[in-house]
Amino acid sequence: MNIPIKEEYAIVLDYLPNGYPLDSRPSHLKTSIVQVVGKNHFLLLELVPKRGVIINIHDEVYMGEGKRDKIHHIAGKIPLEKLTRTAKSELEIVIKELVELNEKRFVDFFNNAFPINARRHQLELLPGIGKKHMWEVLEKREEKKFENFKDIKERLNLMPDPEKAITKRILVELEGKDKHRLFVGH
Repeated sequence: MNIPIKEEYAIVLDYLPNGYPLDSRPSHLKTSIVQVVGKNHFLLLELVPKRGVIINIHDEVYMGEGKRDKIHHIAGKIPLEKLTRTAKSELEIVIKELVELNEKRFVDFFNNAFPINARRHQLELLPGIGKKHMWEVLEKREEKKFENFKDIKERLNLMPDPEKAITKRILVELEGKDKHRLFVGH
């Protein structure tokens, strides 16, 4: 049974108080739009704010069950291509911040990643990590679990920056370039 993934909180990537500029409907029929990325599952969503509410880029908004202070309803998921230019430019910045804020979650990934099949490991899905780095990660975590990003950088030789690798991987998943999902929608 597939349980739908829900986001409780999201970070605002762009706010269009007058709706989409290319929407040909008369202005009285347009609704304000907020483009966001979910804090846990990195879902890209389009929200409709409540009337008279001020929303700024990088605001955190609640969109879960129950009373919402700024958001009227969730219009739905949106593909990366439908993000505005502003939202696209903010996306990588916001994801980088979310990765930093949730360091333990992503360090746990390095400590617990497992093989996908006989030939490929989850660690190899991270940009810049091939077989050599994967084996080094497995060897070092066997000795002692990683404690934080700094620990990963110090204990692994010539390892790509783990924060950047995770940020890039999330962007790859949002672009739909890989069928495997490590972070988006999980």
